[in-house]
Amino acid sequence: MTQQVRGDLVIEDHGRVLVARVDGGPHSLFGIQIARQLEALVDRADRDPGVHAVVFTGARPGRFVSHADVRWLQAEGAAVPELGRRSASAALRLARGVDRARVLDPVVQKTPLRGVAQLDRLHATFLKMNASGVIFVAALNGSALGLGAEFAWACDLRIMADGDFFIGQPEVLLGIMPGGGGSQRLTRLIGTHKSLVAILEGKPFTPAQALANGAVDEVVAPGDVVTRAVEVAEYFGKRTKGSVEAIKRSVYFGGSMSLQEGLHVERTEFLGTDQSPEGQQLMLQYLADTESSGELPLYNDDVYDRALESGTVPALNGIGAGAARK
Repeated sequence: MTQQVRGDLVIEDHGRVLVARVDGGPHSLFGIQIARQLEALVDRADRDPGVHAVVFTGARPGRFVSHADVRWLQAEGAAVPELGRRSASAALRLARGVDRARVLDPVVQKTPLRGVAQLDRLHATFLKMNASGVIFVAALNGSALGLGAEFAWACDLRIMADGDFFIGQPEVLLGIMPGGGGSQRLTRLIGTHKSLVAILEGKPFTPAQALANGAVDEVVAPGDVVTRAVEVAEYFGKRTKGSVEAIKRSVYFGGSMSLQEGLHVERTEFLGTDQSPEGQQLMLQYLADTESSGELPLYNDDVYDRALESGTVPALNGIGAGAARK
């Protein structure tokens, strides 16, 4: 059996922000060991009220994550009997059910369904990132192809280093297609036609192209990418985890539904935040400040600027009247 590349997530604690350096060996590959450690890290960050953001970056200069460990993909694909679309769909649904049960997991790991279950588990991890109150930022310190790009697409924000780097989905050039969410998340980021052409051709984006298309949020000097990603993570991480979670669920999941269904998701998530202790306290404070000042706090420039910086609307005590926001 071919030897798969081992990998590690090296985690640094920066208070409310964790920085995870992805070490996929000499070629910076994403394999099953990194997938398992990523799942554990997402669970940890989601449960810990003190963690508000996670920044991912590559452990080696010039590479974020090169792509998936092709040995992993090839070996697991070869182990599964050839399946038609219907059979493949049924196998994936079975793997999902087994994964939720977990009790059968050791059994599945000894069957041809092992690779199918591993793929489903990775998708579940990415979806958990999308449903989490934690902000996930990809600090692309270099190039990312295939699963490396899909990992970045699964994050909430992407900061990419400028230079002779690239990001994209080359799977068609290996006779396969994206399997880690690229056909879905890239499409939601940049639009159907641009995504289709990029994935069909297999040609990646330069940093400038990725920024122009909306595939990344910022392009900065290579030496600044992690620092800037941490700054962005700290800024967005100041928002309450409950409201971040609700917003992400509504946008990521409701945004791809029909308008009627999406509005139902929004109402559901809104009700949870509206009844939360944090939301109730901040709204009561806002009402009290409006009554005491005779003006709506968010129509005071000083208050609004401080709210954006701190993540919540501050009490008016000690803040000047400022200029009225029109």
